[in-house]
Amino acid sequence: MSRRRVVVTGLGLVSPVGIGVEPSWSALVAGQSGIGPITLFDASTFPTRIAGEVKAFEPGDFMDRKEARRNDRFIQFALAAAEMAMKDSGLDMAREDPSLVGCIVGAGIGGLGTIEDTHRVFLEKGVRKIGPFFIPSLIINLAPGQISLRYGLKGPNFSPVSACATGNHSIGDAMLYIERGLADVIVAGGCEATITPLGIGGFCAARALSERNDEPARASRPFDRARDGFVAGEGAGILVLEEYEHARRRGARVYAELVGYGASADANHVTSPSPEGEGGQRAMRMALRDAGLAPEAVGYVNTHGTSTPAGDVAECQAINRVFGEHARRGLVVSSTKSMTGHLLGAAGGLEAVVTVKALGTGVIPPTINVEDQDPECQLDVVPNVAREVKLSAAMSNSFGFGGTNAVLIFKAV
Repeated sequence: MSRRRVVVTGLGLVSPVGIGVEPSWSALVAGQSGIGPITLFDASTFPTRIAGEVKAFEPGDFMDRKEARRNDRFIQFALAAAEMAMKDSGLDMAREDPSLVGCIVGAGIGGLGTIEDTHRVFLEKGVRKIGPFFIPSLIINLAPGQISLRYGLKGPNFSPVSACATGNHSIGDAMLYIERGLADVIVAGGCEATITPLGIGGFCAARALSERNDEPARASRPFDRARDGFVAGEGAGILVLEEYEHARRRGARVYAELVGYGASADANHVTSPSPEGEGGQRAMRMALRDAGLAPEAVGYVNTHGTSTPAGDVAECQAINRVFGEHARRGLVVSSTKSMTGHLLGAAGGLEAVVTVKALGTGVIPPTINVEDQDPECQLDVVPNVAREVKLSAAMSNSFGFGGTNAVLIFKAV
C-alpha cells in the first residue's frame, strides 16, 4: 500500500505566553517569559513557588458554564485549543464522513486538580458528596472524548500517555493512522494542568524543579551553566492533521507536511536519560529515515531542552552524534521552554505548533536566559534573540520520564 501524505491544516494553542497561536508566537519571537509566581494555590511554603501558568483563561470563552464545571482544567485547555485549530482548518464536519475524522490527544498526568479537590470533599463530607462527574472529569481520554462529542468525530479516539513525550506520540500516532488510510483527518496534540499542590510538591520532592523563586523570568535557562531544574507549565497544543489530497480537494491552507516520526525507549533509568542521549539518538535517526531526509536537510531542532543539568547535556550530545558536522556548521536549535516552562504532556503539542510556525515564517524563537552557555552544550542555541533562517525541514524533540522518546519532522510545502 502506498504511503499517504500528511499535512497540517489547523493550529490551536493555550500557553503560558498567550491564549491563541498568534499571541503565543509573537511573545516567543520577542523572547518574553511566561514564568511567574504561582497564583493557582498558596505555594508560600514550597521550595519552588514559580510556574508557567496560563493567565486570564476564561473557560466561558470556549464552553458554557455547565461544560466548564464538569471538566478538569486540562480538558478545558484541550477543548479551547481544539476549537481554535478546527476553526483555523476551515473543516466543515457537515461535509465529512465522521468515521474518517478522529481525535488523538493525550496528557501526561490528567486531572490531578480534580482528584485533590474531590479527595478533600470526601474527607470532609463523606462519600455521598463525590460528584457524578468526578471520574469523567479527570481521566485523560476524556480530552479527546469531549472534543469528539463537540464535533461529532467518529474516527480513532484515544490518548497516548507517555509523560513529557505525550504530545509528540499523539501527533506521530495520528500520522500513522492517516498514512494507512484509517482516517482522513485527525485532531492531535497534548494538554496538561498540574500546577497543583500535589503536582508541584511531587516534582519538588523529586528535586526536579528550579528554585530560582526571586527571578521567575530567569528561572528556565536551558543550556546555561546556572540551570537548576525545569519550571512546570500548563496549557494545550492541538494540530489538525489531514491527508494531503483530502486537504487539496477542499482548498485548505496547508502549513507544513509531517514527514517523519521516530519513537524509542532508553531502558536506562526512571528519570535520567541514557548516556550520550542514546535513546534520543535512535528516535531522531528513525524520524530521519521515516522522512527520507539526510541530517543536513534539517535546519532547525526545537529541542526538548528542559533546563535540567543532565537532560540538556544528553540531548546536546545526541544532536551532535546524529547531525555530525552539520550540528556545528549550519544547524540551529532552541528551547522555547525557556519562556513557557515545561508543559509536560502538552509540551510536544505546543512545540509542534512552534516548529510549524518557524518553518512557515523563517523565524527561530530564541532560547532566553543563556548568559553563560554550558561548554557541554555547544550548539547554536539561538541565544536570547530570535533569528531569521531559511528552512526547508525542522525537527521537534520530546523525551519523557520512563525513558520514552518521540521525535517529529515537519517539511515546508
